[in-house]
Amino acid sequence: MGVPTIGCSCKVCTSTDARDRRTRPSIMLEYGGHVVLIDSTPDFREQALREKITRVDAVLYTHAHADHILGLDDLRPLTFKREQKLPLYADDNTAKIIERMFAYVFDPESTYSTRPQVTLHRLNGALELFGAEFQPLRVLHGHSEITAYRFGTAAYLTDFSSIPNSTMEALHGLDLLFLDALRRRPHPTHSSLDESLRVVEKLAPRRAFFVHMSHDLGHEETNASLPAHIRLAHDGLKLEFEI
Repeated sequence: MGVPTIGCSCKVCTSTDARDRRTRPSIMLEYGGHVVLIDSTPDFREQALREKITRVDAVLYTHAHADHILGLDDLRPLTFKREQKLPLYADDNTAKIIERMFAYVFDPESTYSTRPQVTLHRLNGALELFGAEFQPLRVLHGHSEITAYRFGTAAYLTDFSSIPNSTMEALHGLDLLFLDALRRRPHPTHSSLDESLRVVEKLAPRRAFFVHMSHDLGHEETNASLPAHIRLAHDGLKLEFEI
């Protein structure tokens, strides 16, 4: 729901620490003159203006929940500048929901002249984009299978409650791991702080950043309780790694 959460006056929602202001989770990868997004959130417009994003070359989707896809329409002004349609990638179930929710974009009979100029591709194994390989990996978000991604020495796992053994095996040897850590208390569809700490311990990445935190976790207070190589991510965080 984002932090501050609408209607809430808790300590985190009223915090003056800018790192406690959290738009919905997404990351931008910039390499070789290209820009790849993972998810386009309802806050994409705000994020793009803040980070001065002037181009996007591809978008990968993790799943079709509202907080991960509703910014698709805000890709419009970036697609108008392109010679070819902007490629989007998602698993079949996610793609079907996106096509239904954004029928005016994908319906071949649509006459909406300023719709986003995009084309939606089904993921079918590892994907090469601009010289980098993106490996889709399955994680469980409650009872739903969704897509995590490994790219080079980094991996991005949002919205998971458990990780299959086959995916765990594909996540060793990481420099950088992003993973869900919603709150301290257990949740039926998200990893808790302690559960994510155990995942980091098993995988032993050099650095780990928690994402998708609710207003139960304050930035400074939570970071003070974590090992030095594990931190909460924050809006505008910039990191370097080998892709």
